[in-house]
Amino acid sequence: MDTRLTAEQDEIRRTLREVLRKRCGPARLRAAVDTPAGHDPLLWSALADRLGLPGLALPERYGGVGCSATELALACEETGRALAPSPLLATSVLTAPLVLALGTGTQRAGLLPRIAAGSLTAALAVSGPALTTALALTGRNTGYSAGGGRAGGVQARRAEGGWRLYGEVAQVLDGHSAGMLLVAAHTGGYARSRTLLFLVAGDEPGLARARQSTLDATRPQGRVHLRDVRAELLGTEDADVLPALAAAGDAVAAVLAAEAVGAAGRVLERTVEYAGQRMQFGRPIGSFQAVKHRLADVYVAVQAARSAAYYAAWAAGRGQGAGALALAQALEALRCAAAEGIQLHGGIGFTWEHDAHLYFKRAAGDELLFGPAHRLRDRAAEAAGLFTGGEVAV
Repeated sequence: MDTRLTAEQDEIRRTLREVLRKRCGPARLRAAVDTPAGHDPLLWSALADRLGLPGLALPERYGGVGCSATELALACEETGRALAPSPLLATSVLTAPLVLALGTGTQRAGLLPRIAAGSLTAALAVSGPALTTALALTGRNTGYSAGGGRAGGVQARRAEGGWRLYGEVAQVLDGHSAGMLLVAAHTGGYARSRTLLFLVAGDEPGLARARQSTLDATRPQGRVHLRDVRAELLGTEDADVLPALAAAGDAVAAVLAAEAVGAAGRVLERTVEYAGQRMQFGRPIGSFQAVKHRLADVYVAVQAARSAAYYAAWAAGRGQGAGALALAQALEALRCAAAEGIQLHGGIGFTWEHDAHLYFKRAAGDELLFGPAHRLRDRAAEAAGLFTGGEVAV
């Protein structure tokens, strides 16, 4: 593995950072999260038109740029630095790879060019205890079921001319505003129970959506109700959905890790800057040895997490799963950096007027959505066969 960035990768990072600096400053960020959609459509258009960001990791034959998960992770590291609220994670990281992997030729040709152009946003609606369960990041997904009959979830049934869905999914990233939903639904009854993926247009009759109040406003989520909604099966009925979800999960984790590293690096930079300005006992607090030690510990954690995220992104395209471990390390680094940022900023750090609390909420929200770290590590150890029957495998 060559750890040096190519000229193209460095240009992606530099250009994206400049665009976000101009279009996603603190004032614009707060204005965007207060809109019904939770993001700025003008920023999304700029990212799509100037950088081709939505189609960065999609093949060129579908209008994409043709890059790998590594470039997508580098891009998300920059959006994480700015806490940029956009449909990128839901559309290009969670949904588009599944359409590419399982969709028919007609479905790919009809959907992926629109996603790559930024004209179509999408969201993955997965019912169950956690999205990471379906993606096989915090447990085996071999027994995962998208619905449980009267107990909840989403059910699919055949109807004249196609399929119908009914049920509810909470905590869908950008589920309230996406132009298309990719819904995991349960079908086949008890004897032939299985999970399939279905495409649902955002304006389909019977579909009701509402934005949820969340801890992290920069990560908007929606609750989705399906009331006998017409849907199109993604791919074919014999598609192996659960392995596809698990395969996509590793790349998703690598990209999420890079995003968390970007946020952790930025909050550390701001904390170091503030420590050099805040005076106490006639000197900057950053000159005190105890503060230096605390910031040094955060720096080491962030750099280690960045290395793990870069490796996971590189390995994702080679079938060498390391995403869960990288995500666990990145989530811990972000939590550590955000907590120290709050502490060293003092009382102002958790006021609404200051941005430090936004990074703290991102850290807490990501742990709830994609963690906790110990479950990610537990699953990674299980998948690697590290422990067998309580003994260390040799």
